[in-house]
Amino acid sequence: MISHYDRKTKKCMHYAVNACLAPLYSVEGMHVITVEGVGNHKRGLHPIQETLARSHGSQCGFCTPGFIMSLYALLRSSETPPTEEQIEESLAGNLCRCTGYRPIVDAFRVFSKTNNALYTDISSLSLQEGEFICPSTGKPCSCGSKAVHDIGTNEQPICSTRYKPISYSEVDGSAYTDKEFIFPPELLRRKLTPLNLSGLGGLKWYRPLTVNDVLELKEKYPNAKLLVGNTEVGIEMRLKRMPYQVLISVAHVPELNIINVKDDGIEIGSAVRLTELLNLFREVITQRPANETSACKAFIEQLKWFAGTQIRNVASVGGNVCTASPISDLNPLWIAARAKFRIIDCNGNIRTTLAENFFLGYRKVDLTSNEILLSIFLPWTRPFEYVKEFKQAHRRDDDIAIVNAGMRVCLQEKSEEWVFSDASVAYGGVAPLSLCAIKTKEFLIGKKWNQDVLQGALNVLRTDIVLKEDAPGGMVEFRKSLTLSFFFKFFLWVSHQIEGKKSIKESVSLSDLSAIKSFHRPPLVASQDYEIRKHGTSVGSPEVHLSSRLQVTGEAEYADDSPMPPNGLHAALVLSKKPHARILSIDDSGAKASPGFAGIFFAKDVPGSNKIGPVVLDEELFASEFVTCVGQVIGIVVAETHENAKLAARKVHVEYEELPAILSIEDAVRAESFHPNSQKCLKKGDVDLCFQSDQCEMIIEGKVQVGGQEHFYLEPHSSLIWTLDSGNEVHMISSTQAPQKHQKYVSHVLGLPMSKVVCKTKRIGGGFGGKETRSAFLAAAAAVPSYLMNRPVILTLDRDIDMITTGQRHSFLGKYKVGFTNKGKVLALDLEIYNNAGNSLDLSLAVLERAMFHSDNVYEIPNVRIFGSVCFTNFPSNTAFRGFGGPQGMLIAENWIQRIALELKKSPEEIREINFQGEGSILHYGQQLEHCTLAPIWNELKVSCDFLKVREEVDGFNLHNRWKKRGIAMIPTKFGISFTTKFMNQAGALVNVYTDGTVLVTHGGVEMGQGLHTKVAQVAASAFNIPLSSVFISETSTDKVPNASPTAASASSDMYAAAALDACEQIKARMEPIASQHNFGSFAELVTACYLERIDLSAHGFYITPNIGFDWSTGKGKPFSYFTYGAAFAEVEIDTLTGDFHTRTANIFMDLGYSLNPAIDVGQVEGAFIQGLGWVALEELKWGDAAHKWIPPGCLYTCGPGSYKIPSLNDVPFKFNVSLLKGNPNVKAIHSSKAVGEPPFFMASSVFFAIKDAILAARAETGHTGWFPLDNPATPERIRMACLDEFTAPFVSSDFHPKLSV
Repeated sequence: MISHYDRKTKKCMHYAVNACLAPLYSVEGMHVITVEGVGNHKRGLHPIQETLARSHGSQCGFCTPGFIMSLYALLRSSETPPTEEQIEESLAGNLCRCTGYRPIVDAFRVFSKTNNALYTDISSLSLQEGEFICPSTGKPCSCGSKAVHDIGTNEQPICSTRYKPISYSEVDGSAYTDKEFIFPPELLRRKLTPLNLSGLGGLKWYRPLTVNDVLELKEKYPNAKLLVGNTEVGIEMRLKRMPYQVLISVAHVPELNIINVKDDGIEIGSAVRLTELLNLFREVITQRPANETSACKAFIEQLKWFAGTQIRNVASVGGNVCTASPISDLNPLWIAARAKFRIIDCNGNIRTTLAENFFLGYRKVDLTSNEILLSIFLPWTRPFEYVKEFKQAHRRDDDIAIVNAGMRVCLQEKSEEWVFSDASVAYGGVAPLSLCAIKTKEFLIGKKWNQDVLQGALNVLRTDIVLKEDAPGGMVEFRKSLTLSFFFKFFLWVSHQIEGKKSIKESVSLSDLSAIKSFHRPPLVASQDYEIRKHGTSVGSPEVHLSSRLQVTGEAEYADDSPMPPNGLHAALVLSKKPHARILSIDDSGAKASPGFAGIFFAKDVPGSNKIGPVVLDEELFASEFVTCVGQVIGIVVAETHENAKLAARKVHVEYEELPAILSIEDAVRAESFHPNSQKCLKKGDVDLCFQSDQCEMIIEGKVQVGGQEHFYLEPHSSLIWTLDSGNEVHMISSTQAPQKHQKYVSHVLGLPMSKVVCKTKRIGGGFGGKETRSAFLAAAAAVPSYLMNRPVILTLDRDIDMITTGQRHSFLGKYKVGFTNKGKVLALDLEIYNNAGNSLDLSLAVLERAMFHSDNVYEIPNVRIFGSVCFTNFPSNTAFRGFGGPQGMLIAENWIQRIALELKKSPEEIREINFQGEGSILHYGQQLEHCTLAPIWNELKVSCDFLKVREEVDGFNLHNRWKKRGIAMIPTKFGISFTTKFMNQAGALVNVYTDGTVLVTHGGVEMGQGLHTKVAQVAASAFNIPLSSVFISETSTDKVPNASPTAASASSDMYAAAALDACEQIKARMEPIASQHNFGSFAELVTACYLERIDLSAHGFYITPNIGFDWSTGKGKPFSYFTYGAAFAEVEIDTLTGDFHTRTANIFMDLGYSLNPAIDVGQVEGAFIQGLGWVALEELKWGDAAHKWIPPGCLYTCGPGSYKIPSLNDVPFKFNVSLLKGNPNVKAIHSSKAVGEPPFFMASSVFFAIKDAILAARAETGHTGWFPLDNPATPERIRMACLDEFTAPFVSSDFHPKLSV
């Protein structure tokens, strides 16, 4: 949080900023508070930190400081408590990959304003039966209503404490504790001075304080970049590597910060920040006549979805204008609203130009090198003049536009008719600059306002806005259709505004009104329903995450936080730029001459073996002769700083001879490009005989494309490696799910025995499978320079490099043939599935096998044949990701289930029910279902969501709304628990009991936010009958517990808790003789007595999962110990004109047995669901392939948060309910619990099929009632282009299929 004193208002401004974009020089003379300054575990936690920790709002903890600081800045700057909406708005721009956001929103809600309408009009909230009303807000309470069923005590929910500020001052803002840092008094007295500072590489930084000083500097340095918030220049310099040498910070120039509200409009200085602009417009619309502020209202709506709060707090109006981005959200509006730009040159001459004439080309504006933008003048709108904003992005919140627009019309009454006296239609995202539809404007002026003019204008627009087929950014048909959809919406909106005015004969039909209803997100309503089955002191209790108090204060340490030892070096990778090529030569002379360079290493320098791989050795650590993907590692550079290492790596020049590349599954199938020995088959019954017999009354065939997904753990890959005893031993701290793999890879490439290599991991900032195998080659690469130079080396990947090099969730292609009866009973499934492995096998075969095991989802099919193949392609090797192939297999199954329903004109839920497996069902791989809880889960879900009633309501809504449609779906799942490779189902733990009665547990599992350490500690605490606070787990280390399997497959709690329990039981057995002789007052006394009797108080525990095994030669066996079952209901609403959607409701039921920690398990369910929502509806990987010719071959376009969109807080369902099935112990796992990590992920497909249900309703409007393919992710493009209507018809046929990288 930045605080600075504003001498004009005599107040302090407190606001959150992005630390990575705020140059140190920009905060000179300001007060900076980081998360450590808010509170820490020694000095005490701030109420914000306390409530987030207590509400389970921090899992891996890597994103937590950002959320804390965003809310802290809001609270410090608010005199009265903020509203819930303001709190949610302040958090926009923060991403979380673990929690699903619900607990964060719940935690922070206690700081919001209480509802004045207490206890009134509760019925309007349509309360669900049994919902608890919070006495504080008068609303359904989600912070207190865990609807907890505590066996034995049956506690009533208690609402959380609400926090209010204890003091407020104009300088210090609001204080919530007496330990808040005040604004330093010396900064109040300090006068602002001009700055002239130097930076790295001769960079000059100036901070002038008058406009004349700015103009002098601009004359001296014509190519200098002016900046305020550094939000664009910072990105250009860091990510686009633009070498600006002179930066002029104009943030403190009074003439550029003016805000002048005049009689004819508003003058806005070019350095005014967007947050100030938003506040100004909000104030103005309350003070001026409504007809004058139409443009202001449009800006308010557009700014609401412009970047995140932290960016708006520092980004300036002029910066956005002069950047002249073709997708600027504001520039089309400035054009449409008749804004004028005032420009001043170095001689002080001022000229004015219209916004529509200011933009000349791609990032080119009407400014000479000696001119700057002084201010913007926005005129008031005239009577019967209307301005409206439009924007469609991949993600509603904090995302750049695909297409945006600003539109204006001015109407005049002429002889009892309304005619266009003026108009402006401006688009972004359809050309290299913000573009005016000139022909459309000319067509409109003078025309009468009626339906005919609408059709005419739409026809002119099609020729006015022309996008070429190979336009950068792709999605050409979608973007073209948006230009028409936006204009249609504008026409309806204006029609609605002027309704009831004299001479207006036509009114907008109620059905058409749906096109112009603005989106307003209600505050989140959520419930978590579970029972507490306590076992001993701790097991079964909803304890908070053991590290949560360190995570909320920013004190929790991750790999990159490890202090760099003396003499340490930073590493950067030299990467391939071609998808398939022979390396002809490598010139590293540029790197060697680079500043801070210390060494460079290639394949020839590897001391041990250069061949690596987790299953088969089919990869090279450093490519020697051939590269087989873009992003393959060719070498590694070490230098004195991270930036110097990256600079040196970029200077390595590699000459290639390009070779043909395989860039899709279809390419691989055509070329028969499969990994060796990777084709598998599973059979049950006789598929061919069934198809030939007359049992199958209907047969369908089709194919399903399943998109990939980036892990997007918040902490990128990182390893710090150092040698001991002059290189005799190697130690490392790594961000990995598999320390043993790091140990193995490093020993292998260095030629050392594993006993001399140690890998430690304290915690990781998210993994999700992406750090199971693909982290190991990075540690091995960093180990080479560390070992050869005998110096510590740290390798931490930047986000783009991480995404380009380390692989993603596998995309799949499924080809199905299904036979069924007229009632919908499935009789035969013939399935071919292919996954895109990339350029090495990695775990792709195991991923394929699990997809094959899960290809039935929960359906009884007498005859099954599944062929699976692992495709070799020229992409980085794909890898494990939550679900490990299971979700892909199940998504294919649910596609053909839904198609059967359409063919038979039945509901998909009915088809699902008549095909359910049950107790005793024999699966297609020979395993028999035991303790199957599918039916009770499904039935409870159906009752809880009142499915038939909601179906009626949705159909009614769709009947009365032409352009908004709702859809619902209920989806079941069953997920097998165990590694499908038998030997991996083993776990070890070391338990040490100390004489003060405390216990240290070390086990082979890694804490990555999933609460594994917390659950294992709970098991140990209950075993010894001691409080949880007496048990500690420090880290995972290969020298404490050897040969550990990766923390994966959802099985870690089952295995490591059981291993820890085994060790505890051994110690208890040794203590028993002493314990039985005396009645000890405490555990510490007992331990001391045992110690005095020389009893061993340390034990190694071990666990193997019993009764599992599978034989691929027969295709039969029992690969899974048990199954976790679940079902989910979702209701969505789509905008058929833009493809925008939101999830109105999500209800999830899971069977987790007797949960070891129900609060942590609910957190896993919510987090998995929102991550799954990303996979099915938001997150699209775009590769350079035949479908995306505008991307260089084999390159990943979506390689950062700017282009790859994970769910944000705004994507959480409005109503989000999680229930755990009660009274169903699981006999197969520790303390009757069940695994939870992966099974809920697939539940999010309920949103996907609800979207498809809504699209079906939209297509029915134009007579398209048959089945249609919809690929995941169901992005706005796919939703919009599937909703066929008159605005898509000019561009696509009814069978159009948007492109997908598969």
